[in-house]
Amino acid sequence: MTIKPPTGPLCTRESLASDLRALGIRPGETLLVHSSLSSLGWVCGGPGAVVSALLDTLGPEGTLVVPTHSADNSDPAHWTNPPVPEAWWDGIRAATPAFDARTTRSLGVGVIPETLRTWPGALRSSHPQTSFAAVGPRAAAIVDGHALDCRLGERSPLARLEEADARILLLGAGFDSCTAFHLAEYRIAAPQVRNSFAAMTSRGRRWSTVGDTSISSERFDDLGASFEKGHPVARGRVGGAETRLFPLTDAVAHAVAWLPEHRPRAHGV
Repeated sequence: MTIKPPTGPLCTRESLASDLRALGIRPGETLLVHSSLSSLGWVCGGPGAVVSALLDTLGPEGTLVVPTHSADNSDPAHWTNPPVPEAWWDGIRAATPAFDARTTRSLGVGVIPETLRTWPGALRSSHPQTSFAAVGPRAAAIVDGHALDCRLGERSPLARLEEADARILLLGAGFDSCTAFHLAEYRIAAPQVRNSFAAMTSRGRRWSTVGDTSISSERFDDLGASFEKGHPVARGRVGGAETRLFPLTDAVAHAVAWLPEHRPRAHGV
């Protein structure tokens, strides 16, 4: 059996920080990062080196924020990747552990957010499905008050990031992963849905159902391409990763105008 050598480029904490500074990340700012570790190349030190490089670039006055979503804490009736037998649904609803901001692992957002989730001093918002984790002096203000009936809207960290004039870094990730676009869905005429999860309440663990706005990433890649044509987006390479940097406020405002015309109905759950 032939073992293939690793592919590059070789990335270190120092080289990544240098690339991030060259892209335009500023000390002291608030940064929401969507990321792909594999896109960077071979990273000496793994995801911890990436988190360290981001924190080095932001400095002690900066705040780093990542999505730490846990989509598996949801109604199994809506699962498609893969689906589970209907006969299991009640059992899953009864047995799904309640969300715990300290211990519930993130899912589907990559290993870099999972690394930041357990970083010393990290704080995490309390939504069972769409939490965010943050490190830095603005962390508490960003993650506090995440309402159970507002996954990614006005009472979520996304709105607090907007208030903080945060910028978004797509680090080897595409516009289809840009969660800030979802904030726009709460500001247009979007359908309402029932959303279920296991949460800890004053009466202990409960399977809870709340009303919320329908969300979907459908056509976010097209939305991002449109945004990039009309707004300044810093582009460059961090390691081997194609990277974009832009203000969250601009992205949300563009999405508010674009979505009703190009995606009249949201089909999310």
